[in-house]
Amino acid sequence: MPLGTRSYRYGPQNSYGYGGQLTRDQSRGVFGQVMGLVALTFGCVGLGAFIGRDMNGGPGFLFFLLGFACLWGLNAATRRGHEQLAIALLFGLGLSFGLFIAPVLDYYASANPGVVYQAAGATAGFTAAMGCYGYATRRDLSAYFRAFFWALLALIVFGLITLFVVIPGSNIIYCALGLIIFAFFTAFDFQRLRNANMAMSVPIAAAIFLDVFNVFLLFLTLFGGGGTRRR
Repeated sequence: MPLGTRSYRYGPQNSYGYGGQLTRDQSRGVFGQVMGLVALTFGCVGLGAFIGRDMNGGPGFLFFLLGFACLWGLNAATRRGHEQLAIALLFGLGLSFGLFIAPVLDYYASANPGVVYQAAGATAGFTAAMGCYGYATRRDLSAYFRAFFWALLALIVFGLITLFVVIPGSNIIYCALGLIIFAFFTAFDFQRLRNANMAMSVPIAAAIFLDVFNVFLLFLTLFGGGGTRRR
């Protein structure tokens, strides 16, 4: 089951760190800080994928659990004002997830590297489109958060069912629904970014990182024919 089915979400209740109306320069500063953290976290993913390229299963699931431990830790560190620790845990999250998916990326890079490039390109365009919408729209997207959160849980259940029951076209259905759900989450997190101050830069960077990471995995699954998923 792709990692995209188990994404941790930062709900609207985690609103600490928001300030009043920010100036344009302050908004730009927060945006640059968050995007820089996201880019560096993906650099850690690349490093983890390189280090773990020769692993065949084995400790992979432990790296998955370690990544979510880092995610929980950075949220707690942010609440306590330990920004540097939160940033270190964010990079640990990227490194752990890179180690987790390293065998998958190595397989696609060896068997059909074009799939990886297609997934990366589609992810970039998808994120840019939904990020721009979320950052620019005046509609309050938090009103739809609960519905999409439950939709994500339903997708998890559907993914589990397809592991044991053969459903024609399940891979396409799964990926299409996942992309719809993460289209909302991407727009939602970019809207939060527009209204956040520096105190929330690390958690929002983590949320956007997870959005982009999951979208990449969904495109990789879709373009790669589903990997080991039963159809």
